[in-house]
Amino acid sequence: MIALIGAAIAPGIAILSYFYLRDSFEPEPISMVIRSFIFGVLLVIPIMVLQFIMQTEWNWRDGIVAEVIQSAVVEEFFKWMVIFFTAYKHVEFDEPYDGIVYAMAVSLGFATLENLFYLIINGTNVAFWRALLPVSSHALFAVWMGYYLGKAKFSNHRQKKRIFLWASILLPITLHALYNAIFLAIQNWLLVIIPFMVILWWQGMKKVQRAHDYSSKNLSSRPQ
Repeated sequence: MIALIGAAIAPGIAILSYFYLRDSFEPEPISMVIRSFIFGVLLVIPIMVLQFIMQTEWNWRDGIVAEVIQSAVVEEFFKWMVIFFTAYKHVEFDEPYDGIVYAMAVSLGFATLENLFYLIINGTNVAFWRALLPVSSHALFAVWMGYYLGKAKFSNHRQKKRIFLWASILLPITLHALYNAIFLAIQNWLLVIIPFMVILWWQGMKKVQRAHDYSSKNLSSRPQ
């Protein structure tokens, strides 16, 4: 059981630690990061209940559209809501890169408990693929969400702020929907999911670097 728990939580903690330690300007209080992670963990149960209601009461069980709404829309929307109301408006969100840190914490909290439930049901033999695909994908969707939340937070233009806020929710939903569609609609999904994940990592790391650049400019422009 200890090995199973370790296999379930290790990928999320490792990825979160990597992105947290990349914040070389003003690292977020570890208590805030842990709090965001716990919020992500707590999201799993209400989301599972809502998805169960969709499947049983609303009869949304099969098809790409049902899967997209139940998974991509519901999960990314609730993660965005938690980040927006608990971190985005917080005083500690004081540089653009912070958006990525908090989005990553909430998303990986969610992915970690989801991963634990999956491994309890299916065993540790799928732990490697779970770390490589579902857990990593949640982290990469969070990069896009956090990147645009960071841009929105520090934009001085009302119209641009709105655009960035919409991008912070719509782009992760779109990427999550594409991720799910690959497994549902393509028989040889492995041939597509590998390049898809490579592109996600490539573009995600570019977003991370840009967020660092924005943070550097934001800090240098503050009055001394």
